[in-house]
Amino acid sequence: MSQITLTPGSRTTELMGRAVKGRSLWDDARRRLLRNRAAVIGMAVLALLVLAAAIGPFLVPFAYDEINKNDVWAPPLAAGHLLGADALGRDLLARLLWGLRVSLGIGAVATAVSLIIGVAWGAAAGYLGGVVDEAMMRIVDVLYSLPYIFFVILLMVTFGSNIVLIFLAIGAVEWLTMARIVRGQTLSLKQKEFIEAARAAGLTRVAIIARHIVPNLLGPVVVYVTLTIPGIILAESFLSFLGLGVQPPMASLGTLIADGAQDMELAPWLLIFPSIAMAVTLMCFNFIGDGLRDAIDPKDR
Repeated sequence: MSQITLTPGSRTTELMGRAVKGRSLWDDARRRLLRNRAAVIGMAVLALLVLAAAIGPFLVPFAYDEINKNDVWAPPLAAGHLLGADALGRDLLARLLWGLRVSLGIGAVATAVSLIIGVAWGAAAGYLGGVVDEAMMRIVDVLYSLPYIFFVILLMVTFGSNIVLIFLAIGAVEWLTMARIVRGQTLSLKQKEFIEAARAAGLTRVAIIARHIVPNLLGPVVVYVTLTIPGIILAESFLSFLGLGVQPPMASLGTLIADGAQDMELAPWLLIFPSIAMAVTLMCFNFIGDGLRDAIDPKDR
């Protein structure tokens, strides 16, 4: 039986290299994600929203807090206001772009806070196991028993309302579900052969968690992150609607919707445009999250 000799640079070697590379989990997940039209559209629209929030306020001829007494409740396309003006004559487009920036920023930063705490807590509890696991997860259960919004409101009433505190307060509560997800994944991962090999090699527990456990949790964590951001944006909007979130004259999608609800009979555009922006943003994250879940889930492969 003849043997095939592979030489560097040969066509056979190149094809086999591509075949091996094509078996990568992340490459396959990326291809599956890009075949999901809803997820691709969601990513494209979200990219446009992020770009608009980043540079849009600099392109609008009005500042988000600029008061124009002559333009009170100006309708769309009147007096130079593309989307109209509010009860103080402030340009709605400028405030909408600024509010989108604030809401996306709160969603991203609070999710990052919950990600760091939740992954570290859940991975440590799942890997260490035993009494440590029981104690850490009972703390999570106790915090879970507290009403989410009540806990955030309590933090904000106690320490005051400012945008930095909103980041920390919401993120400090959202990590609970992340910790449970990561713990469950860690319990299954720590029985794998590569973890046993790492123990045999003499790696410390911290090194094993950082180098082997956490990198293998990226799939479910990434999916959950895309679903956490819209939840945080909704939480911030609810707090702002109650007057406990972003304070005037700064705007967020929640404050814009709250202001629009008060003046909806006289100026319905103040409610319509922020609501559309909120709905589109949340739909984009949900489409991306669903697409990532379908792309990464091994049962759908």
